[in-house]
Amino acid sequence: MVLKIEVFGTGCVNCRQLEKNVRDAVGELGLAIEVIKIEDFETLIKRGITMTPGLAIDGEIVAMGRVPSVEDVKGMISER
Repeated sequence: MVLKIEVFGTGCVNCRQLEKNVRDAVGELGLAIEVIKIEDFETLIKRGITMTPGLAIDGEIVAMGRVPSVEDVKGMISER
């Protein structure tokens, strides 16, 4: 089963940084992980994202309103 990571954001600087940190973390771990960027505002609200950027791993919101570092993201992935 492939792990699925969703990055929620509307394209702001922090949202782009979070996406970069996630992709860097995935690359360093060398795992089969699908990374999806979700920018649609209605989808963000439906998923419970009230502050951007947001991050979900396998459907669970793990960060919102902040930019976890590459190391933080790697830790979040490893906990799965």
